[in-house]
Amino acid sequence: MRGVERIEQVFRNLNKRGAAAFMPYHAMGYPTRQQSLEVIAVLAEAGADLIEFGIPHSDPLADGPTVQTATYSALVGGTTVADCLRMACELRDQGVDTPFCAMSYYNPILAFGEERFANAAAKAGIDGLIVPDLPPGESELLEPACRAAGLATIYMLAPTSTEDRIKSVARHATGFIYLVSVTGITGARDELPPGLPAFVERVRRHTDLPLAVGFGISTGPQAARVSEMVEGVIVGSALVKAAGSDAGVDAVRSLAEELAAGSHGR
Repeated sequence: MRGVERIEQVFRNLNKRGAAAFMPYHAMGYPTRQQSLEVIAVLAEAGADLIEFGIPHSDPLADGPTVQTATYSALVGGTTVADCLRMACELRDQGVDTPFCAMSYYNPILAFGEERFANAAAKAGIDGLIVPDLPPGESELLEPACRAAGLATIYMLAPTSTEDRIKSVARHATGFIYLVSVTGITGARDELPPGLPAFVERVRRHTDLPLAVGFGISTGPQAARVSEMVEGVIVGSALVKAAGSDAGVDAVRSLAEELAAGSHGR
């Protein structure tokens, strides 16, 4: 089963159970290379249905201070695109079979080469690709490369997205659509935005693809509320912060289990 098909299967299986996908993010190479491998393995064990495999970049425009600090630390530690792909291979060799979506800004992919990256990512066990700063209208090289390699191409929509942008993303996206819950950067927040249900419904009018909400979710109860609206719950900053704490992977496991339970309606 190829990448996009694996992602589609995850959502089909969860839909039969009336559950949403728990979709955690982690910045590879943080706090160290080995610890990031341990974090991914723990996320899979704790109930992750799909894992966002963060490729560090020097200018993470969509990310808040927690993820910025983590990716900077990973870059200082020598983490590269090629090393992230090697880590994906190592995790697959260790038996981690949860679908991976690589999250990368466009410049590292451009430097690597779009077709070369798509092929290498698929070979490494990556199933889909999220590029926050690459809209559909500018992906004429990367999107066909992903399609040929069997990778899902996941695009983002924000509350400020126009109807035309929503329609464009609906035409181009495969796997699922990533809904940014707020007009702003990543980071844990105390409350979900009041306009989220209306935003979700606005997108639903244009697509049958699964919808996943990210930015600002940090607790099990928040995950549970989001799971009532969409098919996927994305959590990044809160888990990255846990990974960098003194408790490390133990803190990640505890929080991930809480978030998985909320997402799955348990």
